[in-house]
Amino acid sequence: MEKINKLSANTLKIIALVTMTIDHAGLLLMDNYRLLRIIGRLAFPIFAYMIAEGCRYTKNKRNYFLRIFLLGLLCQAVYYIAERNVDQGILMTFSVSILLSYVVLWVENRIGESCEDTGLVNKILLWLLPLGLIILTAVICGEIRLLPGGRYISFDYGFYGILLPVLIVLGRDKKQRLLLAAIGMTLTAFSLGDIQWYSLVALLLLVCYNGQRGKWNMKYLFYIYYPLHMAVIYGLSMLIG
Repeated sequence: MEKINKLSANTLKIIALVTMTIDHAGLLLMDNYRLLRIIGRLAFPIFAYMIAEGCRYTKNKRNYFLRIFLLGLLCQAVYYIAERNVDQGILMTFSVSILLSYVVLWVENRIGESCEDTGLVNKILLWLLPLGLIILTAVICGEIRLLPGGRYISFDYGFYGILLPVLIVLGRDKKQRLLLAAIGMTLTAFSLGDIQWYSLVALLLLVCYNGQRGKWNMKYLFYIYYPLHMAVIYGLSMLIG
């Protein structure tokens, strides 16, 4: 098993950054070039898995959420100014994922602290909170069509994209997390169809994850790289028309 566990979180994040850049280049610079978009399907599942790891193990949960949420707000403002686009990007997708994951972890910790004192009925009542919020999210995303006039919010990768890190957080060990990741990725692929099925290849990389951060502190690399690479690619796309 040790021979398989060779990839650190840093290595996986670098792979995700590279494949994300290839994906965006294929979309904006090469007229939605299919092969590059297929390669790009690896990025989202890896980032989603790392988001789940961050939710479970970060020491400062508030700051972890705020970093992603505030950067997401900044990117949304730029999207709106540039394209009048109100669709929510990937950072806003992950912001909702983090909040739902925190509620799940709170319930898990509450039950763990009470241990045998928490009866079955009380456990069910506690789990109704995250379940209700997940259903509410499905309604807001339009997965459950209850809002009048189809007034829902469009998130990148949709409702199941939001749900993927939440499912992974539920796993108690690596095997459970990989299984739940596979279920979430399959649901997302069913929802989006077409090339999204290639995202399941990312499971082969996640199997090799060793649970370690890695030698370098790359804590802020994603926060800097994401808006920077988008600005460069958008700039190039405007130059070449």
